[in-house]
Amino acid sequence: MWLLCVLAAVLAWGFIWVWDSSERMKSWEQGRLLGAESRTLLVIAHPDDEAMFFAPTVLGLARLRHRVYLLCFSAGNYYNQGETRKKELLQSCDVLGIPPSSVMIIDNRDFPDDPGVQWDTEHVASVLLQHIEVNGINLVVTFDAGGVSGHSNHIALYAAVRALYSEGKLPKESHVLPPQPAPLVPPPLHFLLPVHENQLIELPLKP
Repeated sequence: MWLLCVLAAVLAWGFIWVWDSSERMKSWEQGRLLGAESRTLLVIAHPDDEAMFFAPTVLGLARLRHRVYLLCFSAGNYYNQGETRKKELLQSCDVLGIPPSSVMIIDNRDFPDDPGVQWDTEHVASVLLQHIEVNGINLVVTFDAGGVSGHSNHIALYAAVRALYSEGKLPKESHVLPPQPAPLVPPPLHFLLPVHENQLIELPLKP
């Protein structure tokens, strides 16, 4: 009996692994189909999100010769370190190959860095859509439904992108690509981006 249980578990794991690999391949195929020199917008909530959650995606898109823009909806001022974190974000983007001219940081009271505050979906969507249209974006990358780490600000971005997509408000040539979360900060960014534990309580980070 126990052999049957083990066999069933192995088969189930194999099925899940194959399905997950297939889904990831589909996502990257979407990126390839857009072609070189595509304009991609990475939408994040706080400085350091780009490294902790999206570095593999950004580097992969760079290999596909996408021009990557970044829109950050807050300065990450939860611990009153907003100015420092904005500088860190620009340094991080430089390492990832995103020039300062392609980085926009929103720093106002409408979008506070606070896991206890739910950002207004319509307001986020409006700001996001304007940025997409102004920059001619044809690929949007952001968090998944769970915000990867469960942070409410992350989830708000997913909700806004989903609303725009579901309501048909995105330009016809625009696509949405699920992210590829990175459980570890890439070594080149360790000295730039300290891990903020309050934002990552559900993410299994290693020291």
